[in-house]
Amino acid sequence: MAAPLALGKGRRIPGPSRRSLLAGVAALGALGAAGCSRVATASTENGGDLLDRLRAAGVVRLGIAGEIPFGYIDKNGDLTGEAPELARVIFKRLGVDKVQPVPTEFGSLIPGLNSQQFDVVAAGMYVNPDRCEQVIFADPDYQMLDSFIVRKGNPKGLHSYQDIVAKKAKFATGTGYAEIEYAVDAGYKQSDILIVPDQVAGLNAVEAGRVDVFAGTALTTREVVKKSSKAEATPPFAPLVKGKPHVDGGAFAFRPTETKLRDAFNAELHKLKKSGELFRILQPFGFTKAEMTDLTAKELCGG
Repeated sequence: MAAPLALGKGRRIPGPSRRSLLAGVAALGALGAAGCSRVATASTENGGDLLDRLRAAGVVRLGIAGEIPFGYIDKNGDLTGEAPELARVIFKRLGVDKVQPVPTEFGSLIPGLNSQQFDVVAAGMYVNPDRCEQVIFADPDYQMLDSFIVRKGNPKGLHSYQDIVAKKAKFATGTGYAEIEYAVDAGYKQSDILIVPDQVAGLNAVEAGRVDVFAGTALTTREVVKKSSKAEATPPFAPLVKGKPHVDGGAFAFRPTETKLRDAFNAELHKLKKSGELFRILQPFGFTKAEMTDLTAKELCGG
């Protein structure tokens, strides 16, 4: 089963909202109560007591950002996506039977987590040093390269951020995407970048000729162009960070005090990786074996 049409998942830097809740807006009325109250204050000693409290309550609240295929509300009002489906499996094994979505914008996920509006971020969030100063991550459940949306035939021959700079291409990417940083590092002037809400808007901008290229993740760009007669996705590539190829990894995020929950989650995640079940969970959302990973949070945090 192929993943549904994707909203923006380009790699994420802290800052304003990276994407709007296109898939979840219709369901917010029914689900809004989940996001209004806050979870009870947790013990911050000895790795936290959140896992015990979740087991007692029988439910874990997941912060999601309405992004297909990572975590979203589908047209039937049901929670799905690679992260929620993985959360269902792992939390079931940890003794928590139910997952409940708390939709928010991407830029509000870390503040919402740390203000206890939900228990865990389940949005395929990229692990990077800036975020590691604010939350703790499980090890990545997937890795991801970048890709461009370009006009059919890629007339400008754009295959890297360095190409965009050298050929003075008109460049767009999504709100809060890490691709902003990659382009700036390559020498593109940040004020010249067209910021759009998501991959769909990026595709529209390329098709309309407003920009030459839109940058996002390999998974979401390849999905969004499937029905386009005017645009295509370039082959995946690793952006250069400080002159070296960089591969991103997405993971679940936890409050810094909740090391017991993070460690228990990690233990189950590694069992799923070893058995091959992780790939079976993620595959329906468009992930391939090339996106399975042994990257660790420690590596991506720079530790």
